[in-house]
Amino acid sequence: MLATLVFVDVIPEYTEQFMEITRYNHENSRKEEGNVRFDVLRDNNDPNKFVLFEVYRDADAAAAHKLTEHYNKWRETVAPMMASPRRAISTTPYCFD
Repeated sequence: MLATLVFVDVIPEYTEQFMEITRYNHENSRKEEGNVRFDVLRDNNDPNKFVLFEVYRDADAAAAHKLTEHYNKWRETVAPMMASPRRAISTTPYCFD
């Protein structure tokens, strides 16, 4: 399995739009054959900061996600909404249910 944490800092005036397009990406990503989990987390201390927790069956499934229409629509739509470049950490689940 491969898990990725994506950290996103949104410009405040775009937060609602970000949440809408991110829900679209979440819903469609969950339908992908290789997707195990796709959670969107919002910071309790700063409502403009989000963490996407994505888990794929393997590296091929994660790579396939980046070729989907919904991911590319999300990526292009949110680019101007970012207060800073998003950053990702690729991990291997250790204790995972």
